[in-house]
Amino acid sequence: MKNYLVSLSLFLASPILLFSQQKEKESYKNPIGMEFVLIQPGTMTVGRIEIECPTFPDTRDVPESEKWTEADFKLCQEMAKRDSREGFLVSISKPYYIGKYEVTQGQWKKVMGTNPSHFQGDKVAGDSDLHPVENVTWEDAKSFIQKLNEMDPAYTYRLPTEFEWEYAARAGAEELLSWSETGKQAWIQKSDKGITNAVGQMKPNPWGLHDMLGNVWEWVEDFYNEDIFAHPVPPVSGEVHVLKGGSFISDVVNATYFFHGGGPGNGYDVGFRVVREVK
Repeated sequence: MKNYLVSLSLFLASPILLFSQQKEKESYKNPIGMEFVLIQPGTMTVGRIEIECPTFPDTRDVPESEKWTEADFKLCQEMAKRDSREGFLVSISKPYYIGKYEVTQGQWKKVMGTNPSHFQGDKVAGDSDLHPVENVTWEDAKSFIQKLNEMDPAYTYRLPTEFEWEYAARAGAEELLSWSETGKQAWIQKSDKGITNAVGQMKPNPWGLHDMLGNVWEWVEDFYNEDIFAHPVPPVSGEVHVLKGGSFISDVVNATYFFHGGGPGNGYDVGFRVVREVK
């Protein structure tokens, strides 16, 4: 997986919710038991980075040898100016439903008749059907969705775009989660036992979505752009696709809304969730 670790203070503009012209239920459960949450249109600023440097002199209570010199402060200011980004505005113009949880092993078996997951049976605590399906490629996820559309032809299912995924994951957040809040919402290194977790065990985000950060990386529709951040216009082709959200082996730097990686990843910590379009 092509991962980039970025230690930055990243501020994200709050999505401005717009009124939908369609009256849709706030949640929906399909015939095989997959639950979805309605996401209303809005806007967000993606990739905005503001890096702040402390002021000289260094007044921290540390040994004199560890204090910053005036040259250190000047270098910080130069790097902050170089690496800060204004970001760009993204509009989500249509409402959509997104999975309340990552696709589970039980749901995968109902649709595909098999279970490719590494963590199942005696490798997990409790019912492995409630753990996210993993060890699936982007093509595997697309095959699942194709069969799901055949089983429930009244609606259209698909992978989320990267911007749809991030918009839903942020749930109106103006900045990155604090480390303590990440520990409550995300099944990551701080909270894991070396395996996936049954979906829905961690605190949901403000829009009622579970495990948007941690547990398993999630495939989205877009091609990977070979860059640290998403671009305003996603590439129309590429070698691999984007993974979002981090996994149970990620740290708090990887498990963020803005970060993206290029698949195929490790396999055993890669899954997905599904979008259901509004009719």
